[in-house]
Amino acid sequence: MPEKCLLLCVMQGHFDQMKNTGKNIIAVIFDFDDTLAPDSTTGYLSAMGVDVASFWETVQGDIEDGWDPVPAYLYRMIRLTEDMKIKVSRESLIDWGKRCPLKKGVTTIFSRLIRQAARISPDIKLEFYVISSGIGDIVRNTKIAQRFTGIWCSEFNFTRTGAADFPKRVISFTDKTRYIFQISKGFIDEKYMGRPFEVNKKVNPGEYRIPMDQLIFVGDGFTDVPCFSLVKKNGGVAIAVYDRDEKNKWGRAWSFIEDGRVSNLVSADYSSKSDLSNSLTMAVESIASKMVLRAGGYHL
Repeated sequence: MPEKCLLLCVMQGHFDQMKNTGKNIIAVIFDFDDTLAPDSTTGYLSAMGVDVASFWETVQGDIEDGWDPVPAYLYRMIRLTEDMKIKVSRESLIDWGKRCPLKKGVTTIFSRLIRQAARISPDIKLEFYVISSGIGDIVRNTKIAQRFTGIWCSEFNFTRTGAADFPKRVISFTDKTRYIFQISKGFIDEKYMGRPFEVNKKVNPGEYRIPMDQLIFVGDGFTDVPCFSLVKKNGGVAIAVYDRDEKNKWGRAWSFIEDGRVSNLVSADYSSKSDLSNSLTMAVESIASKMVLRAGGYHL
């Protein structure tokens, strides 16, 4: 057998081993608000007729009074219902999710990245996830929801009449890293839904379903900083995005670069040939090439 063919057969054999253990997967993980879509909570409140400037000013006052940002905004949404200004309900959140606008090019980025990975090796699989401080009933009903293997967001509990009455889940700051570990360790099936402490189970990094250096994380804000740091520290790719029209947030975005938190900073435009699309494509290509080399290098 020619030497080249022998090498390819050996590499394929090792890649088959990787497939059997799930090591052939790249996970692309997104924040949602201001990353894949304009702020969906602000959009929802505006659609419901709420004075959003006044709402966020009240939330800011709560934060200055010692509240954490995410429970503060969830609490204020519940108060809107209690004060009979609007009814925050699962039905209205779902309805907004179906109408929620997305960033330019978002609907096509998934298939483009899958094609790029396939160019490196048809055996490499991409999985997409969302970890967001936003509201799950909105995110799970967007037009791209079916693209994600897992979606973790903040959640409301609802009364029998359908009104939000208490935060059921709050995802903020380092809470987000919990779900990074769930993805990497492989604790993503429905059987883990009611087992929140399972993520703390000790797993040797060599036994992770998806090694940390095969993760890509995309986010825009301060709640994403722990994920940026965790992914980048462990050899993955962290990409910060910003909105060209939100100049007041540019300084915050640039600070992620100055602090070494991220690998790249680009505008939140996912259209073909945009800086973000190119960055994601190169990240997938780089990780996929490394995976092929790693598979071919085993036991040689």
